[in-house]
Amino acid sequence: MKYLLAHDLGTSGNKATLFSEEGELVASETIAYPTNYFNRTWAEQNPADWWNAICQSSKNLLAHAKVDPANIAVVALSGQMMGCTCVDRQGNALRPSILYCDQRSEKEAADILAKISMEDAYKIVGHRVAAVYVLEKLMWVKNNEPDIYRKTAMTLCAKDYINFRLTGKFATDFSDASGTNAFDINTMQWSDTMIRAAGVERSMFPDAFDSTTVLGEITEEAAMATGLKKGTPVCVGGGDGSCAGVGVGCIKPGTSYNYLGSSSWVALTVKEPIVDPLMRTMNWAHVVPGYLHPSGSVQTAGAAYHWLKEKICTEEAVRAGQLNQNVYEIMNALLMESPPGANGVLFLPYLLGERSPRWNPDARGGFLGLTLATTRADMIRSVMEGVTYNLGIIVDIFRNHVPMETMTIIGGGAKSSIWLQMMADIYNVRVQRPNFLEEATSMGAAVVGGVGVGLFPNFEVINRFIRIEETIEPNRENQARYAKMKPIFDKAYFSLVDLFADMAKN
Repeated sequence: MKYLLAHDLGTSGNKATLFSEEGELVASETIAYPTNYFNRTWAEQNPADWWNAICQSSKNLLAHAKVDPANIAVVALSGQMMGCTCVDRQGNALRPSILYCDQRSEKEAADILAKISMEDAYKIVGHRVAAVYVLEKLMWVKNNEPDIYRKTAMTLCAKDYINFRLTGKFATDFSDASGTNAFDINTMQWSDTMIRAAGVERSMFPDAFDSTTVLGEITEEAAMATGLKKGTPVCVGGGDGSCAGVGVGCIKPGTSYNYLGSSSWVALTVKEPIVDPLMRTMNWAHVVPGYLHPSGSVQTAGAAYHWLKEKICTEEAVRAGQLNQNVYEIMNALLMESPPGANGVLFLPYLLGERSPRWNPDARGGFLGLTLATTRADMIRSVMEGVTYNLGIIVDIFRNHVPMETMTIIGGGAKSSIWLQMMADIYNVRVQRPNFLEEATSMGAAVVGGVGVGLFPNFEVINRFIRIEETIEPNRENQARYAKMKPIFDKAYFSLVDLFADMAKN
């Protein structure tokens, strides 16, 4: 029996999974690592923490599953996208990695737009020029940390850094490359136009390949650190968004899904780019060769609910400890005491600026519509609804281009039946929950690896792995209520745009 080892290098930790070639989940383990949030909109991680998590989780999986390392057919990674990890020629990280959600490089984005229009850039790279992308972050390093920039040989995404530690080779894949703002999605090549506009070095961007390409083999040093066998093939892998697409079966046109974790995105598979006139959504290369993976991604989804738990629902946390219950179960039970629409309370979920659909690093979170009659239940419901209203705008954008009738939901948030029903009602789609929620992304990476080494003939093999566990239809009464609230939510944001800008100056 051959096995596939996959890692999903996420924001909160690394999820390592071991799958059999028959599609059975043999073992899974998550090792957390910290994120340093500071200066209001900055976010960084230490790449050494990623590597330690990879090494420890690999050893643990092999030991717990009692699998001989010689039977590992391939190692493949998915990883958080749009991060800027500056390394020297030996692959040593020169500073903490600047994460996808970091908004520090607003000035650099403006500098690019002084040389190329937003519309022209969007047509080239499939994205807006914005602070969240690698190109702008690398410019920030050049402008603010010139000593680091001079030592930088490559800028790598998270999974590319780990691939180097495993194989000693610098590379990226098309999906991660398409999240840098330096990659032409029309030619699948690095864009000289964008790189020149940014004023950075072309040599700092590694060669890009199909995700299924075998990059190299586990080195002797990596074998000692991970417990894997020297010579085990390592595929290039892909960005977490595209790998998640494979993990839910979104491998051809006509399928869509919503990942609901700390951040969240709605994505689908197409042959041609979806060009939104207002440039609110993005186009990525898919890990499935020949396809694109348009998406709209929000900064804080589950992270907003986690913030609510940590900062406001302290009484519920104490009660959960006393009753030996999960605090989220208590919060969700309380939420049900508030009707759909949260008795008129709105929550703007912009706790770390916002990407799609707002593209506003100055956006801030807030509760609106509070009265003396407002309850804690209303506030809890409003947070979950606010995140879902925001995602619903993205769904409606895509619906203008392609039919959207069914949405598969994955990620930790998909464990909540309340949230699933809310999505069905606000999106006006049939919602389905598959058997794998938090493993879907690493499962997608496993399939990428299996196709890469010839263990699987094509991506259709994903049907061995997944099955639908629950299907939820929209509730017409709830849907009518939310249809009235959605435009008010949108108007609330636009009414505060100028205020957000003023607040950001102080």
